[in-house]
Amino acid sequence: MPEPRWFRVLRVVGLVALTLFTVIPLYVMVTSALKPLGEVRDRFEWFPGNLTFEPFVDMWSTIDLADYFLNSAIVALGAAAVSLAIAILAAYAVSRYRFRGRDGFRIVVLSTQMFPGILFLLPLYLIYATIGRYTGIELYGSLLGLVVTYLTFSLPFAIWMMVGYFDTIPRDLDEAALIDGASPLGALWRVVLPAARPGIAAVGIYAFMTAWGETLFASIMTDSDSRTLAVGLREYSTETSVYWNEVMAASLVVSIPVVIGFLALQRYLAQGLTAGAVK
Repeated sequence: MPEPRWFRVLRVVGLVALTLFTVIPLYVMVTSALKPLGEVRDRFEWFPGNLTFEPFVDMWSTIDLADYFLNSAIVALGAAAVSLAIAILAAYAVSRYRFRGRDGFRIVVLSTQMFPGILFLLPLYLIYATIGRYTGIELYGSLLGLVVTYLTFSLPFAIWMMVGYFDTIPRDLDEAALIDGASPLGALWRVVLPAARPGIAAVGIYAFMTAWGETLFASIMTDSDSRTLAVGLREYSTETSVYWNEVMAASLVVSIPVVIGFLALQRYLAQGLTAGAVK
């Protein structure tokens, strides 16, 4: 049946409204980043006349932005890599083998997503403090501790998603590799993983984005040496002033890695997120 005219009009209006809702804040951010600080504090103008790139230069010296950028990159890449490594092995075992407690493990993994992350904040802090007291391994205030922290809410989702994707890959591929003399890990590495690239890309992007922009745990579990971008951007606000133009410039620069990664893996992400929806 052809679409009614009113439905087409309503759809166009809705799409235009959503586009404006997304584009207008981005436009304000870009124009504010290209203005001198005095003009940003004055009345907002949609078409500024005095544009400058100085905020993009000054933002690196106002705060230790490069150090925060490096810390965020280490934490986000580390969390994504560890999540992928553990999730692939765990999901492959759950998908391909039948063992006692298999269904219970899947339920436990899924149930962790029902709880808000803030519930884990105090227990993790106490665990880190206890580990540091008795072993000398300082997880609190370290990048390693922050990576472990982010695994608590990225890993369960990664395992659950990879199980669903592995279930869509025919078991005949594994059996053919085993007949040819490959070990179970060899079959996983040579046959299953190449077919699971969309799911791996989706899980990697999710884990990276979760760690890159997280603020709550980063503000509690870090110190001045391990501070990440999400927390470090607050230093543009002082007791006497807020460098709004540099904040906007830094926010644009901070979003570049995520945007590049998303665009590069977009087709894999769409396939990975919809895998297992229809069988």
